[in-house]
Amino acid sequence: MLGWSNHRNNSMTLNDFKKLKLPDSPGVYFFKKGQKTLYIGRATSLRDRVASYFKNDLVATRGQFLVDMVAQAGSIAWEETDSVLEAIILESNLIKKHKPKYNTKEKDDRSYNYVVITNEEFPRVVLVRGRVLEQASHSIREKFGPYPQGSLLREALVIIRKIFPFRDEKSGAIPGISHTERFYQSIGLSPDVSAPDAKKEYAKTIRNITLFFEGQKKALVKALNADMKSYAKVREFEKAENVKRKLYAINHIQDVALIKENMQTNIISSDGESIERNTIRLEAYDVAHLGGGSVVGVMTVVESDGTGNGVANKNEYRKFKLNRGNDDVGGLREILSRRFGHPEWTMPDLIAVDGGIAQKNAAEKIVAETGLAIPVVSIVKDDRHRPRDILASTSEAKKLSAEHRAAILLANAEAHRFAIAYHRRTRAKKLLG
Repeated sequence: MLGWSNHRNNSMTLNDFKKLKLPDSPGVYFFKKGQKTLYIGRATSLRDRVASYFKNDLVATRGQFLVDMVAQAGSIAWEETDSVLEAIILESNLIKKHKPKYNTKEKDDRSYNYVVITNEEFPRVVLVRGRVLEQASHSIREKFGPYPQGSLLREALVIIRKIFPFRDEKSGAIPGISHTERFYQSIGLSPDVSAPDAKKEYAKTIRNITLFFEGQKKALVKALNADMKSYAKVREFEKAENVKRKLYAINHIQDVALIKENMQTNIISSDGESIERNTIRLEAYDVAHLGGGSVVGVMTVVESDGTGNGVANKNEYRKFKLNRGNDDVGGLREILSRRFGHPEWTMPDLIAVDGGIAQKNAAEKIVAETGLAIPVVSIVKDDRHRPRDILASTSEAKKLSAEHRAAILLANAEAHRFAIAYHRRTRAKKLLG
């Protein structure tokens, strides 16, 4: 760990910061007062992130709470990581270890995410929110977290799964294998549990994932090197080559998708504290047809920072040609079933559907069948098709619908517009033969 200390025990100044030689690389930083750690943060660029604490607009952007923290700090330390993904994991482990006073967002971690490894013969790796952790139907072998960045964590799991194929919440109970799991096996994202040495090999995969989330990269690399040599010694060269590829991937993690410092904003609470809130991903769905013909569905994505502002991410929009007739609820079920068949797509933090209780219940049922804990809301329209109400059943859905109301309505409006446009193009093509 590197750092700088003000031996005069005065608060740090901009001139003090300029003496630091922070690297332009990912890592974790520490604000300290003597031997006591006041605050721990993660950065895509340590240099740029720490510099933000010494700007003139600190009160407006970070809040008086963190301004007081900087005023107390007499030193800064940092630890570089090889990737943003490793910085996310290291930050969580260190906050849990040191419990810094100014990391207030981690004091109530029931709304944040945990990576859970289930206690089964062939364990599953699942993402669980803190508030439902104790109510999880499966027993827990290991848990890691909390991680405030839900969308980043889902993308991290996509990266990790490509290196260490694991069974997830959609996998069936052994010996039964679900259709979804067979698909994942065919594309190399889930292990073949029917292989003769499947249990022994999968135990190594779980060991590797555990070491990774514990932040023990050196131990992980050492274990993989030992596996590679062991396979080579008994002339299992294909397995040895597979481990070699994993070693390369671990040392060259491509986590560009995780570089989203702009996805985190600060909101000042009524008591003057700076609350870090992450941008959440809203997905809205709608069905369009004319008398049951040319039935299509769409998914739109809006990213909301919780201040009432939402930004449409049109690169993430998706279109679906549906096999349903004049059945909006059935069409919605089909869209969601097909959407959750794409684990490579970033998972939403909130789902919004057009309609009433029937549509909301249908969406909640599909989400429950996937094993995910994603809140659902539905937008009820008046006779002029204007939003009249947002229906939400769970406390989390109600909370999010209040905080992100404007963004939800934007996502819903975008879904309606996008669905109508896609339906008209589909119908025009059919009329033209």
